Amino acid sequence: MHHFRFRKNQLYCENVKVEDIAKKFGTPIYIYSLKTLIEHYRKIKNAFHSINPLICFSVKANSNLSVLKVLAKRGAGMDVVSGGELFKALRVGVNPKRIVYAGVGKSEREIASAIKAGILFFNAESFPELALIDRVARRLHERIDVCLRVNPDVDPHTHKFIATGKATNKFGLDMYTAEEIFLRSRIFSHLNLCGIHIHIGSQITQAQPFVKAIKKALTLINRLRAKKISLKYLNIGGGLGIVYRNEKPQTAEDFARAVLPLLKKAKLRIILEPGRFIAGNSGILVSKVTYVKTTPNKNFAIVDAGMNDLIRPSLYDAYHEILPLELNSHGHRTTKYDIVGPICESGDFLAKNRSMPVLEAGDLLAVMGAGAYGFTMSSNYNSRPRAPEVLVHGNTCSLVRKRETYQDLVKNEIISKGL
Repeated sequence: MHHFRFRKNQLYCENVKVEDIAKKFGTPIYIYSLKTLIEHYRKIKNAFHSINPLICFSVKANSNLSVLKVLAKRGAGMDVVSGGELFKALRVGVNPKRIVYAGVGKSEREIASAIKAGILFFNAESFPELALIDRVARRLHERIDVCLRVNPDVDPHTHKFIATGKATNKFGLDMYTAEEIFLRSRIFSHLNLCGIHIHIGSQITQAQPFVKAIKKALTLINRLRAKKISLKYLNIGGGLGIVYRNEKPQTAEDFARAVLPLLKKAKLRIILEPGRFIAGNSGILVSKVTYVKTTPNKNFAIVDAGMNDLIRPSLYDAYHEILPLELNSHGHRTTKYDIVGPICESGDFLAKNRSMPVLEAGDLLAVMGAGAYGFTMSSNYNSRPRAPEVLVHGNTCSLVRKRETYQDLVKNEIISKGL
């Protein structure tokens, strides 16, 4: 559920008319519902309350400081995958002992920053990475907790680009290698190998892939226990799917019901890393129709948001529902459109062959389900300034990121004196 609703044919975010926000701040623009963010975080928290897990919001899904602050104030930890995400999490006051640092390619500088900040632990994905973390920890005279990310070779039945737990993916260690590293852990003098991490992918709508992966992790945990190796943490990652179109994803309660019996058997501190589940349906991208172009084969609605603003349709062929901000503004007749952006790429589209009310230049459209992997994946391609972000709370809306300017595009560039 989310708090974007039509009232008298006008789309509202909570109690604010979306059209008013678009007129005040311009388009394209990202708009987030604070109430939706909080409610979805609480759904996870309530579903798993019996084991009191550490819920670390996946910062890569939405890294706006205000969004992070909303969640941190309500007890969320943070799952970070870069030095920049760590910087943001610390900036909004997250306790470092509620920060977990993942990612397949951590640099020496990033590792050192995380150690100095005092994070809870790293999720490590390879032997060379463990060796580097150990070297940096030794140099800093620290002993660091590390969980091994295990690749359980489970098909999560999602898009191949967001499946991360199969044997052919770059992420994690196979079960045999992970066990061998635990058995040889003494070679890392400044590391405590203290847990197992799994993350099998994103936008997973059923519990069964999670159940399979957790069972494999438990098998490894029990083998280690039999060899007198004790652990503290089991991090089951994130990946819960949401509704973009006609999916029927499991609820937080359904998910908890399926996996809690297994997690209780583990007798370890459980970590969850939801991102999309919390943020996905909390946000929309609003765009304005610039032109309507008719050809013998297609009708095109050319809008002012492109693949640089929301790349998911181009990258994953992802479906996002697109709604006019005002219903029936041009009557009840519908037409099929390709809704495309201004970027000079054939792959620049938000939707194809989409039945829409008859559109005209100036019409405003809402791209739904854009609160996760929307702005965070945006870019300045075609030298386009990135969109602003607004957070709505009841009757009020706050600008939480300014629209970039042309000056922002060049502020870090230096024209060589030799030219």
